[in-house]
Amino acid sequence: MERIISAGISGSMMWMAALRGRWRVLVFILCLAELRSVTGQARYSIPEEQAEGSLVGNIAKDLGLDVTRLVSGKARIMMKGGRQYVDLNRDKGTLVIKERVDREELCGKTTPCSFSFDMILENPIQLYRVTVEIVDINDNSPSFPKNEINLNIVESVVTGTRFPLAAADDPDVGVNDIQKYTLKPTDNFKLENRNQHDGDTRLEMVLQKPLDREKEESHTLVLVASDGGEPHRSGTVRIHITVLDANDNAPVCSQSVYKADVREKSPAGTLVTIVQAHDADSGVNGDVTYSLPHVTKDKNILFEINLNSGEIKLKGQLDYEKLKTIQFNVEVSDQGGYTDTCKVIIQIIDENDNIPMIQMMSLSNTIPEDSPPGTTVAVFNVDDEDSDVNGMVKCSLNSDIPFKIESSLSGYYTIVTEDFIDRESISEYNLTITVSDQGSPPLSSHKHINVKVSDVNDCPPKFDESHYSKMVPENNSPGFSVFTLSASDADWGQNSRVSYFLEEKEVNGVAVSSLVSVNSESGVIQAVRSFDYEQIKWFEFNITARDAGSPPLSSVATVKILIQDQNDNPPQVLYPVQTGGSLVAEMVPRSADVGYLVTKVVAVDVDSGQNAWLSYKLQRATDRPLFEVGLQNGEIRTIRQVTDKDAVKQRLSVTVEDNGQPSRSATVIVNVAVADSFPEVMSEFTDFTQDKEYNDNLTFYLVLALAVVSFLFITCLVVIISVKIYRWRQSRVLYHSNLPVIPYYPPRYSDTLGTGTLQHVYNYEVCRTTDSRKSDMKFMPPMSDSLVSVDGADADDPRVEKDMSGNFSQMSTLVSVKKL
Repeated sequence: MERIISAGISGSMMWMAALRGRWRVLVFILCLAELRSVTGQARYSIPEEQAEGSLVGNIAKDLGLDVTRLVSGKARIMMKGGRQYVDLNRDKGTLVIKERVDREELCGKTTPCSFSFDMILENPIQLYRVTVEIVDINDNSPSFPKNEINLNIVESVVTGTRFPLAAADDPDVGVNDIQKYTLKPTDNFKLENRNQHDGDTRLEMVLQKPLDREKEESHTLVLVASDGGEPHRSGTVRIHITVLDANDNAPVCSQSVYKADVREKSPAGTLVTIVQAHDADSGVNGDVTYSLPHVTKDKNILFEINLNSGEIKLKGQLDYEKLKTIQFNVEVSDQGGYTDTCKVIIQIIDENDNIPMIQMMSLSNTIPEDSPPGTTVAVFNVDDEDSDVNGMVKCSLNSDIPFKIESSLSGYYTIVTEDFIDRESISEYNLTITVSDQGSPPLSSHKHINVKVSDVNDCPPKFDESHYSKMVPENNSPGFSVFTLSASDADWGQNSRVSYFLEEKEVNGVAVSSLVSVNSESGVIQAVRSFDYEQIKWFEFNITARDAGSPPLSSVATVKILIQDQNDNPPQVLYPVQTGGSLVAEMVPRSADVGYLVTKVVAVDVDSGQNAWLSYKLQRATDRPLFEVGLQNGEIRTIRQVTDKDAVKQRLSVTVEDNGQPSRSATVIVNVAVADSFPEVMSEFTDFTQDKEYNDNLTFYLVLALAVVSFLFITCLVVIISVKIYRWRQSRVLYHSNLPVIPYYPPRYSDTLGTGTLQHVYNYEVCRTTDSRKSDMKFMPPMSDSLVSVDGADADDPRVEKDMSGNFSQMSTLVSVKKL
């Protein structure tokens, strides 16, 4: 039992300027739930002439699908015909414009204009029909069949006489189609247009003021056709009218409407019908001619009319599937300028000329032997461009096989298992699909498929290609995704689960794992580090795809990574060598001829390709008209004869630029001496600017250093003199002062310079005034007998005396004497 669920999803997107910058997306989804698969429909609306990559809609969101389902189900779109206008981005679940869509080329005048395609998913198989409606924009201007119209009108024609004119054609539709016609000037004629029942517009020029050949022999009018689109477009045609003498009878068509039937496969030259007309005048004025001035370009290539007999014959190939009915007007005119118009309606008869086409949407070449009845083996589409019974098809399979065909959607068929299958009995089946229409005679086509039955892990993973070659730009960021490697396994379940492994090897002495890595689940190959084209230009490694069967099977694919050079290195000038202090100059004699080779700038670029293509330009020169540099070879040559006015010193600045995007450049200074002798060169180049600047800088730094040293020396000298003066003044203050002496008593003194230590120390304290600067002083031993000398050699001498004399300027004096 089937359930039908309908839902509408609307959104808004940016329209082109012609559609006021807005466009709408209207999606209608019709989901059909079955026991084995789910199918649905989606509809979008976009303006024509959208740029490639423009968004059509989020098909995953609109159909309620997850993006991972699109990837795992290998979602793809199938479009009839050779052109594919949209593409599916499985990673984002969106539909984008793949090829520019021209509504006029796709549908002509048919409205609404749309094209359909199918999206199919596997495991399980799901079908979705997607219809994209193309909205017209005003991208075509009205155009007339001819740039000029020449009419011969007798001067005696009465006012109110109508003269039919060829209408303009605008491939656009709706408001973008032709909306009005304007005739200028309107002194003698006015314009009237009438809409016929078939939708065509009949233009007629009506005489509103009598013509006078004696006053004006000719008239020139301009017919303008304007559409109603934004921006407005228009087309013009000039009408040249020649006034003739009187001709009082106009030709009259025998029938106002001619109808004819033509088979679509009729050859060129087939007679379609004959248009007849008569003129009551006699002689030359009674001769009539037939023409097709009102036929558009697409119809004009299909039919032709005999100018004198009115026979309409086929000159192109008809196609019922593109055009079923053709209408156009035939104009009959005499020599006097009178005309009449009749309509021709041609009905194209369909023939069974298209063979039913079988297009495989999905096919499982291998199915497990335990598959239940109803397991889907293949999905295919049948298309017959014929109509009615010629387009009705019937599908069948060869007999004696456990498969049958079921119809899911219109034009789609599914091959399913009808009974249980046994691999031990039959290991494979050859199926023949026969599709035939009901035309007379019937046409048919056949498709052969082979289905294998598997029950063990006998199929290894299979890469799309055995060798892959991918380009990676240098200076990439670590973690950059190079590409996704994919391998498929024809087995089922765990036997088809594929994991990816990187085979370790060395590349230029470096482990390949330090260059790239592979995700074991998704097969995404990523760069581990940034590549440098100048160090490594390419490397190869192997990726192993291994299934999870028992025992596991694997396959190997070789991946070659080509490092794409980027313009990351500027040109390097090899010659002339730029020196810091010395001066190198090229000498040119004053007698040098035109084209004299002065020198050649040699530069290299470590990049490759166009990034290493170097060009040389003379950026700045002392005398520009004297020298030129070769754009490709860097040769500096004279372009005229050297004169006495030319300076001896010539400073040329040559820029070397590569051809990368963005380009990089280097500049080299070339010094040229125009002289006949070497002394003359030396005298002129001794005061060269760069040496002068260098000497000036050196002098400045030397003077600055001398000033700093002198300042430091004077400062130190002043400080030393100040300290000396300060100390001298302090001593003078103490010498003349009458202050009392304040005694100072230091602690007991211990000798540590010898090998032993005296336990008894004699301390003599002397206090004197500042007036007794010169006097003798005796030191007496202490009066106490309890003091015992340690040294036995001097024990018999109970007294030690010493005389000292000296100058004392201190407030107190401490003298310590050791008893030896």
